Amino acid sequence: MKRTTRSLEEMLGPIPETVKAEVDLSFEISDRIDLLMRERGLTKKQFADALGRRPSEITKWLSGQHNFTISTLAMLSSFFGQPIVTVG
Repeated sequence: MKRTTRSLEEMLGPIPETVKAEVDLSFEISDRIDLLMRERGLTKKQFADALGRRPSEITKWLSGQHNFTISTLAMLSSFFGQPIVTVG
């Protein structure tokens, strides 16, 4: 019997470790923001209003697909009073 389905890796080739690391870090950041929001009892709208942002931007942040700038990460760390990302 002929096999008709191929895995994504078979179709595209192996995923580079740097890409895997970037995706993992992006999701860790979004998970951290989500956790801190829940700890404060903030909805996306409340969080967006507090930061002067649109709720759609917060949705993008929480999707794990946003490329955060250092400036935005510093602003978020300041807002929550604790680091979003720890280096070291």
